[in-house]
Amino acid sequence: MIIPEEIVNKSDYKACADFHGHVCMGLTLGYMAAHLAMRHLKEKRALDEELICITETDACCCDAIQVLTGCTFGKGNLLYRDIGKMAFTFGSRSTGVGVRIAMRPGVMDAPAHEIALAEKIRSGGADSDEIKTYEHLAESRSKKLFDDGPEAFFIVEDTDISLPAKAQMAPSHLCDGCHEPVMMTKLEEFNEKKLCRDCLQK
Repeated sequence: MIIPEEIVNKSDYKACADFHGHVCMGLTLGYMAAHLAMRHLKEKRALDEELICITETDACCCDAIQVLTGCTFGKGNLLYRDIGKMAFTFGSRSTGVGVRIAMRPGVMDAPAHEIALAEKIRSGGADSDEIKTYEHLAESRSKKLFDDGPEAFFIVEDTDISLPAKAQMAPSHLCDGCHEPVMMTKLEEFNEKKLCRDCLQK
């Protein structure tokens, strides 16, 4: 998939790439998903916890979402569900409105002849004409998708969302096992001892 220059050259995309470290399709998907969500919710970037995002992947896309929406791991308003889907649920604390944005089935799939050419190029067996043909096919397919806008990549659905409580702050207490400070709300009681989860597993 070839990312159009008009996206790569946008200042907010460059900010995402600077944060992530490079330009890639995963980052671009997160960039488009974040813009779709903000537009749908009619929200601006969260300074604190005004927005939340539940992401079902931990891939590159999450970095663009953090930069553009202000939903970050450190603030506690980026929540990770280990599902393995390119899908994100966003919610607004001010309106209670939620939206789920999920990749359309098959949207990234290339046709068989394009895949065959890509494999031939990777194996070093393609001639210059085949390389040009592959580049033309990939560019044409990418252009059509991007020209149709982010909705060509994602299904956007309103959703009821139970907004999680705001991130908690709690004092630390020493674990009775390893004697390292642990947030009190994360300690577990076992045999009259307060243990961190690592020590509890041991």
